[in-house]
Amino acid sequence: MKKFALAFLLLGLLMTSCKNDDDALIAQCEIPSGINANDISFNSVSLNWNYTDASATFVVEIGLNGFTQGSGNSINTSNSSLQINNLSANTSYQVYIKANCGVNNESLWSDVYSFTTLAEPVVAEFKQNLSELNLFSGTLSDLNPSMYAFEYKLNTELFTDYAHKQRLIALPIGESMTYDGDGLPIFPDNTVIAKTFYYYNDERDHSLGKHIIETRILLKLNGEWQTGDYKWNEAATDAVLDLNGSAVPVSWIDVHGTQKSLTYQIPSNTDCFTCHNTYNIVTPIGPKLRTLNFDVNGTNQLQKLINNAHISGLDSPSSVAILPNWEDENISLEERARAYLDVNCAHCHIPGGFCELESNLDLDFSATYDDSKIFENRFTIRARMNAYIPGFSMPYIGTVSKHDEGVDLVFEYLDTL
Repeated sequence: MKKFALAFLLLGLLMTSCKNDDDALIAQCEIPSGINANDISFNSVSLNWNYTDASATFVVEIGLNGFTQGSGNSINTSNSSLQINNLSANTSYQVYIKANCGVNNESLWSDVYSFTTLAEPVVAEFKQNLSELNLFSGTLSDLNPSMYAFEYKLNTELFTDYAHKQRLIALPIGESMTYDGDGLPIFPDNTVIAKTFYYYNDERDHSLGKHIIETRILLKLNGEWQTGDYKWNEAATDAVLDLNGSAVPVSWIDVHGTQKSLTYQIPSNTDCFTCHNTYNIVTPIGPKLRTLNFDVNGTNQLQKLINNAHISGLDSPSSVAILPNWEDENISLEERARAYLDVNCAHCHIPGGFCELESNLDLDFSATYDDSKIFENRFTIRARMNAYIPGFSMPYIGTVSKHDEGVDLVFEYLDTL
């Protein structure tokens, strides 16, 4: 009986001891959850996560997508958020986080969180190779614009020996153009404007590839525009800065199945200034708002600029005049011809243009008929547009062939005067 009482006493003591131990147990450190990235750039990320214990500290392990835990880069922090810098652009990363709630009390690792950094921003600088400007994403010859650039089109385009053109504008991150009337907007410093010239090998089947010739660049630096030109290599893997100009043999099959060929002239930097010259200041030519004011794929280009915050100070495209499409036969012959002359000739034949002292023509579309002096110069216009004669024909530079369709339009208009 005494033995039984002693055993019962020992059992009671043991149970009491276990109860006291249970009361002293520390709560298990919870696992961080709700990991999220507030801001992802091309070289950084801002992470945050949920945690209830304000006294906890954390270990964040980051590595390239698919890395083995323990081989990544570990970062200690006392906050439930962390800014990580010096990451690689356009790269996928994975993150794990665990909490430390005190001595010998760490949580398990969180579930993996993945993110991808953005592409590198466009570089507003004349590098040796076009690829270094980051204007395009993926394979360079595909001409896919960077996420920081947008493509634009002109309602009436400049003729350049039947070459196709891709036009891009890359604005500095977080900045926009400013509305300044129907002409050119005000571009912020570090804007990049690019125009790439190419020919499809066969106009009847674009899947047969294209021959990319050059990419012309305008950079706005410290309030002034600078020009440069990149000549593409034969493999179309990159283009090299070339300010001296050169000749490139080109051949293609047109929409009628006719073999065409010419020697394409890449302009020198001096040639670029000849056309982009207004009162001896380098000036863009193409992206005037009145030239962009039309629908592309069902959406007005200016409205798209407004919607994407690419332009400020403009509420509606209706506030901007429209430069007509010279191929649109639903508008008057005069409007079509004047639009063609505006885009192809007015950059030189306007007040302050390269030809101001040689001619009294003002071929800006907004000039009145009397001020344009077209009637007084109709015979000269005919003579200089009728055939390609180097040093005499118009345009003075930029083409090596006659634009039959455009010349026919202008001559038809001149016949009515």
